[in-house]
Amino acid sequence: MTTPVLQRQVHAYLDHLTVERGLSSHTVAAYRRDLVRYTTHCEAREVRDARSVTDADVAAFVAELSAATHHDGEPYRASSVVRALSAVRAFHRWVMAEGDADRDPTGGIVRPKLPRRLPRPLSVEDVAALLEAPDPVAAAGRRDRAIIELLYGAGLRVSELVALDVDDLDLDDAGVRVFGKGGKERDLPLGGFAVDALHAYLATARPEFATARSRSALFLNVRGGRLTRQGVTNVLHAAARRAGIRRAVSPHVLRHSFATHLLEGGADVRVVQELLGHASVATTQVYTLITKEHLLEVYATSHPRARRTPEGSRSGGSGPRTRGRSRAG
Repeated sequence: MTTPVLQRQVHAYLDHLTVERGLSSHTVAAYRRDLVRYTTHCEAREVRDARSVTDADVAAFVAELSAATHHDGEPYRASSVVRALSAVRAFHRWVMAEGDADRDPTGGIVRPKLPRRLPRPLSVEDVAALLEAPDPVAAAGRRDRAIIELLYGAGLRVSELVALDVDDLDLDDAGVRVFGKGGKERDLPLGGFAVDALHAYLATARPEFATARSRSALFLNVRGGRLTRQGVTNVLHAAARRAGIRRAVSPHVLRHSFATHLLEGGADVRVVQELLGHASVATTQVYTLITKEHLLEVYATSHPRARRTPEGSRSGGSGPRTRGRSRAG
């Protein structure tokens, strides 16, 4: 049976994302899930070629997702619908760029509005407790301390952390080279605590894990292989339990905390943008909203005139005060 044209077009686009754009396997897998569902939707409407897709076909796909539920009965979140539409839009724009279509059927589709959800950072005290949680005697504990220091101290994405090689570190100059989204390289400074933790890991812990298969990977699992994203997540979950932190702690929470604590300490938003590797400062500005909320909270609880007292409960007299000075009769 011949593969429908639309499926072949989607496969070619995914190859483009992998080979030409160099996107990570995790990102490409997310595109694949959304586009496979889109392909199934189109074929159910007897549309088997991207050049035949109409605005109505795309709008029906968005409506289908918006009304869909997961296996557990939970409805699709607006963010999932927006992500799928973004994948479909990127696919059709690529088809146009390749000269295989003369219009984009997603151009007139309105993106569902997302509720604004601000990232919730850890407190400085919780970060300190998390950093102290790993066992300093065990090799795994020294590795875990270095991981947490690096995630929080440099604001790395978990994908950037697990991709690091030993040669990406320059501990003499207190720096690390990372490759972010789209393969963009940036050199980041490291604080003294992170440098010390990495020195201890490299000198006394990594050699215990290293095998012939380790090659140049910086962070290793107990079998000597490169630590995975899930492995890092497990490290943080275990550290949070030991630290008595009752909320979920993920690598991205530490990245949020890194940015928020910098801004609260007076860092310029443009500097934080560069450190995080954001292409647009608008992405970074969400953290400024958090610091404003923090300032309001501190003001409300600290300033003696921030909270209004009920009428009649003012100290220094029972009656209302007047602005004018009384004159001697």
